[in-house]
Parts: sequence; C-alpha cells; structure tokens
Amino acid sequence: MAVIEDVRPLGAELERSYQVYVHGRLKFRVKQIVYVAFSLDETVMGFAFPREERAALVASEPHKFQMPSASDMRFNWVHADLAALDPTEARELVVDAWRLVVPKKLSRAYDLTHPNGPG
Repeated sequence: MAVIEDVRPLGAELERSYQVYVHGRLKFRVKQIVYVAFSLDETVMGFAFPREERAALVASEPHKFQMPSASDMRFNWVHADLAALDPTEARELVVDAWRLVVPKKLSRAYDLTHPNGPG
C-alpha cells in the first residue's frame, strides 16, 4: 500500500520539479505544468499519462486506476487509488508522469543516474 510520503520526495528531487500547495492540495510541477496532484485527503493521486493509452490502463486494473473527472478528460491525466498501489509502482508512475513534461535529455540523464528506476 502506497502513501503520499512514498512519493513526496520525488516532487523536489526530480530535475526542474517543485512542490506547491493549491487550495490545500499537494501538486508537483515543472514550470507551470502540473504532472502529479493529490486529493485533499491524500488517497487519490492524479498523474500525467498519455491520453491515447489511459482507457487501456483503466480497463486493465480498474481497482487501481480511474478516468479523471469529465472536466479533466481533455488533459493527459489518470487517477490512481494510492492504497491499491505498492510504493515502487507509485514512484514509477510519478517518474513516468515527470518524463512527459521535461525535455528528453533530462529523462535520459535520469535513466543514467538511476539504472534500476526510482526504487
């Protein structure tokens, strides 16, 4: 079972990433782009995910993943139930979301310094 503390350090450790609170909700950003956001009760993690792949992700594990709200369907976004994720999987989702919003050279540099993934 993953909790917010399993992934919180990534919000500051990943290059160009920083943490902000917006209306009491923790969000991870690169510049002004939000790539991860948590619900107020910190049980749901929304994250950047390729729009064309999200239906397959949700269908493959509906106990873990849900589509975003109707107003967020236009974005590359998916929701995950943190309690249904293990900590390693949650960290991998955060890093993959970060990869969508940074230049490819940063993503490649991360891979070189973290050959076994985010741990």
